[in-house]
Amino acid sequence: MLYPHLEGRRIVLASQSPRRRELMGMLGLEVECMARDVDESWPQELEGVGVAEYVARKKAAAYLDVLGPSDVLITGDTVVVLHGKVLEKPTDEAHACEMLRALSGQTHTVASAVAVTTLEHGTHSALDVCDVDVNELTEAFIQDYVASGSPMDKAGAYGVQDVMGLIGVTRLTGSFYTVMGMPTHRLHALLDALK
Repeated sequence: MLYPHLEGRRIVLASQSPRRRELMGMLGLEVECMARDVDESWPQELEGVGVAEYVARKKAAAYLDVLGPSDVLITGDTVVVLHGKVLEKPTDEAHACEMLRALSGQTHTVASAVAVTTLEHGTHSALDVCDVDVNELTEAFIQDYVASGSPMDKAGAYGVQDVMGLIGVTRLTGSFYTVMGMPTHRLHALLDALK
């Protein structure tokens, strides 16, 4: 067991992402998933990769009222940054197509942040950044991919763990799991620090 010090404690994952839940299971964590509508906006002066950590901490603050004395809260956020512009989740299919066209043939940055919160220790967070090269995407691929529905709940309108990762991603510098939406090595360090 990686985290014997967490045995018997309720671990709340503030996410409905099946990918994040799967990663928690891979770490041996049994989590209770919870989702709320949280305002994910950020100050205009905050740019690029820093947005992910800001939003992860903002999400943590929105869940403080559900925490008991021994509970552990995990929140996260992922953004895609292309030429200094933050690409969040697409608002509709046309927006997803627009994002994928912009990413085609380019290198972009994926920033994923994770925050771990307890009532005793407060909120501690970490950020991880990855560079991703994308193949030239055909219009037919973009249309088919968007029609599949897969990109609609993902930052930058793609998932590295699906067909886009198989065909569209040519190189990744950094952690695969950071691009997937949870910097698991950073989460491990934060959870380990709760000993």
